[in-house]
Amino acid sequence: MPNIKSAIKRVSVIEKKTLRNNMVKSAYKTAVKSFEAAVTDGDKAKTEVAFKNAVKKIDQASAKGVIKKNTAARKKSNLAKKLNEVK
Repeated sequence: MPNIKSAIKRVSVIEKKTLRNNMVKSAYKTAVKSFEAAVTDGDKAKTEVAFKNAVKKIDQASAKGVIKKNTAARKKSNLAKKLNEVK
């Protein structure tokens, strides 16, 4: 446990940031899972709405630094491929 005042503050700040990062990461993973569920259902309209939501959440996670830019691009690309396979 830190004794110095600035180190104590850093611990509390890091805890807050970790919670925020986990919330953002959980939100984008949930959006991706709902998109994949829509893909398995096969409903084109529902899948497109879920795709837009998932891409938005991935972009938000990338903007906040939770995931890297190239990781976000790769994930969006994979989702787009799945979207194009739905008839």
